[in-house]
Formats: sequence, C-alpha cells, structure tokens
Amino acid sequence: MALKSTVCKAELQISDLDRHYYATHNLTLARHPSETDERMMVRLFAFALFASEALAFGKGLSAEDEPDLVECDRTGAIARWIDVGLPDERAVRKAAHRAREMVLFAYGGRVAEMWWQQNAAKLAALGNLTVIALPVATSAALAAMAGRTMRFSVTLQDGAVWFADDAGNHELSLEFLKRAAV
Repeated sequence: MALKSTVCKAELQISDLDRHYYATHNLTLARHPSETDERMMVRLFAFALFASEALAFGKGLSAEDEPDLVECDRTGAIARWIDVGLPDERAVRKAAHRAREMVLFAYGGRVAEMWWQQNAAKLAALGNLTVIALPVATSAALAAMAGRTMRFSVTLQDGAVWFADDAGNHELSLEFLKRAAV
C-alpha cells in the first residue's frame, strides 16, 4: 500500500521591500512521504523569496521533470522554474532551457558545497540560472518551524530575510553562488 502525502497549510504575510510586493498567501503544501521537513520548508522559503500571484507549487518529488515551484506568464510559457536540492547537472540544463529563468536552492551543508564544486564550471554558461545556497543553520531553522498549520510574517529588505512566527523573529541567511544575467 502506497503512503499518502501529508497536507500542510501555511499562511505567508509577505512584505518584500526590495520588490515593493506586499501580499498574504494562503498555501497548501503536499509533503511527499519521502520528503523531509527541511526540504518542505526550503520550498516554502523559496516561495516567500519569489512570491507573486502567478507562482505555484509544482508536482515536485511525485513527478520527474517538473519544478518544485513554477511561475508562468499570461501565454502559459514558463517564466521562472524553481527547484530545491542537488539535481543532476543535465536536469538543471534541461530546466534552464525550458524557462526564461531557472532558480536552484541548494542545501545540505558540505554535500551542497561539493555538488557546487563539481557542477559550477558546467553550469556557468547558463545565463538564466541563479543558484542560491542555504547555510545549514538556515535550513535547520526552517525545519524547526515546520508544522501541519503554519503562519509566518516574512520581511525581505536589502537581501536580508526575516521569518516571524509565534516563537519569534528568525533572520535567515542565504548565499548567491550564481546570479542569472536575466
């Protein structure tokens, strides 16, 4: 018998002072049985950073060749493809060719560093690729905030990110390993 996904609800009140984007998003996340709290929360973090009315969660782990988050333009073309984890270099290339912009959130500490060292030169030519590394402390803090029902106030300003919940205000850091030329 196959295990079913766990449904989690999240309310994000986003104040992105850099992009002048202010909105509340009520989200439903389907957590695949093999997905960790850390990975699910990195997906939620990615949504918060790139939030828009057109951004949506993809099929993720349950479907290969599908993004974790996707933003389509009015014509249905993929404007932004967002993946979480350490995918194969060929999968990154394929996604980058299918979208105007491809964003990858790498996490996992030393393993992510080794992945980047092995793939940086191969991915350098992709002008529409952004690679963001999350320090272990950031992904661990996100995992600690996971729950079936979550409510966050997210503030982004000058590259800093704050996630506030009932437990307090958490400043989360990230590092851009590669920025798209888009």
